[in-house]
Amino acid sequence: MQIIRDHQFVTPEDRGASVAIGNFDGVHLGHQAVIAQTRAAAPDAPLGVLTFEPHPREYFAPSAPPFRLMRPNSRAHRLEKLGVERLYELNFNAGLAGLSPEEFARNVLADGLGLRHVVVGSDFCFGKGRSGDAGDLERFGAEMGFGVTIARLMEHSDRIVSSTAIREALSLGQPRDAAAMLGHWHRIEGEVIGGEQRGRELGYPTANMSMDGLHLPKFGVYAVLVDVLDGPHAGSYHGAASVGVRPMFDGEQPNIETFLFDFSGDLYGATLSVGLVAYLRPELKFDGLDALIAQMDGDCAQARGILAAL
Repeated sequence: MQIIRDHQFVTPEDRGASVAIGNFDGVHLGHQAVIAQTRAAAPDAPLGVLTFEPHPREYFAPSAPPFRLMRPNSRAHRLEKLGVERLYELNFNAGLAGLSPEEFARNVLADGLGLRHVVVGSDFCFGKGRSGDAGDLERFGAEMGFGVTIARLMEHSDRIVSSTAIREALSLGQPRDAAAMLGHWHRIEGEVIGGEQRGRELGYPTANMSMDGLHLPKFGVYAVLVDVLDGPHAGSYHGAASVGVRPMFDGEQPNIETFLFDFSGDLYGATLSVGLVAYLRPELKFDGLDALIAQMDGDCAQARGILAAL
């Protein structure tokens, strides 16, 4: 997959794509349906996605709590798996934010990227102050020479499938509800970083990963599916993970610590993808290490049973 980050420097070979526009945070079932419609709208054109980095919400409210379901590299990998050939990951800056809807359609979509067809959700807004809507885009497309398809929003259990709804499910400790909207387990990806090695001392060595910049699921212990994406131990494993601040040790910075079942080896520097399957219990503070170890024994036994039944 080719990644293009500037609409003003596009080669002739990179023009003429059929493109879905949106933030695609999570790449959920609604996003996947839009991408399928994008392919069907112009099957002989390169399949593309147009998104923005940083996320416009981050640009306008940089001090707001983290909300993203996935980092840009994770999004790119999942889009590539769906057959996306061109990812137009445009730099969202003051210049782009200040374009009127008509200027965005003309300068970015028509003249800049030379798009052949565009697909957006029915709730799509664009241009300065989000003043343009999907109907405006359809009108501009007719004037400027690109086709426009307005996709219906997808529903699940009488609610719209959206990144917001998925965040809400994860905040409530309901990863299966999130997965039903995502079409896959919600995954936290990142590099294994050094920790304080307390888990190793307790007989439960964990792979620690930062949660910086990501939406925080409900703190607690989860049954997880783990993919080690690189290095000598690459492969798939079952495990249990703790998301939170480690109250037993007076932690402050949220992270995720994952124990891989039946695994022995060094994962420092490796990239892990940890899929949340089931919420087991909240974070707890125990009277002593023996009580903590006993609880971890029980957590792992419960997680093994849940994962074995998948």
